[in-house]
Amino acid sequence: MAYEMNQLLEAMIENGASDLHIHVGRSPSLRVNGTIVSIDGAPLTVDDAKALVLGIVPPAQLGRLDADGGCDFAFSFRQKTRLRVNAFRSHVGYGMVLRLLPSKMYTLEQLRLPAVIKDMLKRARGLVLVTGPTGSGKSTTLASMINWINENEQGHIITIEDPIEYTHVHKNSLVTQREVGVDLPSFAEGVRSALRQDPDVILIGEMRDLETIEAAVTAAETGHLVLGTLHTSGAARTVDRIIDAFPASARDQIRSQLSTSLSAVISQCLLHTTDDRRVAAFEIMIRTDGVAAKIRDGKTYQLLTDIETGGARGMRTLDSDLLALFFQGLVSEEEIFNYCQNPEAMRDRIRAGAQAR
Repeated sequence: MAYEMNQLLEAMIENGASDLHIHVGRSPSLRVNGTIVSIDGAPLTVDDAKALVLGIVPPAQLGRLDADGGCDFAFSFRQKTRLRVNAFRSHVGYGMVLRLLPSKMYTLEQLRLPAVIKDMLKRARGLVLVTGPTGSGKSTTLASMINWINENEQGHIITIEDPIEYTHVHKNSLVTQREVGVDLPSFAEGVRSALRQDPDVILIGEMRDLETIEAAVTAAETGHLVLGTLHTSGAARTVDRIIDAFPASARDQIRSQLSTSLSAVISQCLLHTTDDRRVAAFEIMIRTDGVAAKIRDGKTYQLLTDIETGGARGMRTLDSDLLALFFQGLVSEEEIFNYCQNPEAMRDRIRAGAQAR
């Protein structure tokens, strides 16, 4: 049985799947409400999988697939439907995973981000980091931030992505989107190039190496708003990850730079709701004099205290946000324990909340 990619994509959309898996030895599979289910049909042969993969990998990415064993790209289907793809080679042949991207931009309010984030996005300079594991919704959050700037501010927005997931049209701002591996050789080179293009806002899709981190911090220090992502969880671990990327001799300097340039860290995870949707929970750290001092003095282990007491400034811990989602009836108790940082304290807070009701 020969599978047609367009038919598989139609099945993905019709079944409300978040992902489509192509693997040798199993029929094409969908992730629906968090569970992998196979489409009725014969298992994919080596040739079937190869034909499906090579049929959609852009020519510019074929070299990367062959040389590196994998590549990432995005493409549009049915005009407004967009998908992110990771194609790869394994010991049995080619495979890929296609992720369906949301077809609309969410507002910051719909994402449950506090109003103080808009204040960050209005600023002419600073570094705003969105962090979390793969699949936690970072791209959606960043796309919503870029869209808000595009609608409310006048300037030049440059995005450097791998791949471009959400496309933005010019609104109040000019938007230039560039893709690593297609338009640029690397994220670091993209940032350096962006600085020569009169930018106001620079989005860095992934700060994956020292060179890119250095370029991002420098851009934030020199009068640009920089949005970036890291695969870390929690504000303190994010700061530590940046500092640890530098050699020991340079860490005092980067602590000093971060203490003045880092505006906010938004760390998130994506949960299943009680009605089979998805909702993000956030830990949010906003730069204050106290936060800046702890970063500068190497006392990141104390940052959680600032976050816990910074509610009036828009800060929140992940556990407090999880608890709020639970008491709103949006997520189950089991689900919040999959993500909470302090299970024992969470149990006490749930009991206390139940008694108060």
